[in-house]
Amino acid sequence: MDFLISTAYAQDGAAQTGGGMELIFMLLMFGLIFYFMIYRPQAKRVKQHKELIASVSKGDEVLMNGGLVGRITKISEDKDFMVIALAESVEVTVQKSAVTAVLPKGTMKSL
Repeated sequence: MDFLISTAYAQDGAAQTGGGMELIFMLLMFGLIFYFMIYRPQAKRVKQHKELIASVSKGDEVLMNGGLVGRITKISEDKDFMVIALAESVEVTVQKSAVTAVLPKGTMKSL
């Protein structure tokens, strides 16, 4: 029955050791991939959102994260809140960071 299974022999000599440079190169490549694929685009989006929030003013029509569309009636500079008019008699207080986009004038009338 020995002719079906080949005999295994131990390898001569010591095992090869991996070089440290390959490991450092691989870690450096993973770091670069992480930076360009994850960190950099996210930082760019955060910067654009901060610029958007800083540029809103009273009278702008905005789209909120929850899908609400309204006109800004009051902005609190010292706090992080503003008042949005959804309809003639409906006003809601929301955080500035909830603004997703500033819409063109007259968007609310066309909806």
